Amino acid sequence: MTIFKEKLEEEYLTLAEAKAVLEDLEAERAADEEREMRYELARATEHVNRFALLEPEESREFVDQLMELEKVDEATAYKIANLRPLDRDELRAVFAQERYSLSGDELDEILNVVKQYA
Repeated sequence: MTIFKEKLEEEYLTLAEAKAVLEDLEAERAADEEREMRYELARATEHVNRFALLEPEESREFVDQLMELEKVDEATAYKIANLRPLDRDELRAVFAQERYSLSGDELDEILNVVKQYA
């Protein structure tokens, strides 16, 4: 017998926003001496501390600028903001599962936005 959980809500986060959420959660857990930090939480915190280079406000602006571009949807904008691809090949990997491909000019336009926040 399989039990499925219903997805009530979904929200995309940048690494910087996830870092802020995890810091709040970590502080809450530290206040209660009896609560241990679970392995998954510790690994997630370690990951965002290593890779989140922007402030949450900056990362939100980054995503907003990416979403203004024609070929970038919300999910892809967050993926690009989190990965910060440095060249066309890395950026093409982000779009590999899409049913369309981007021209060199479109890739360069996205990379110009990425370079502002790199």
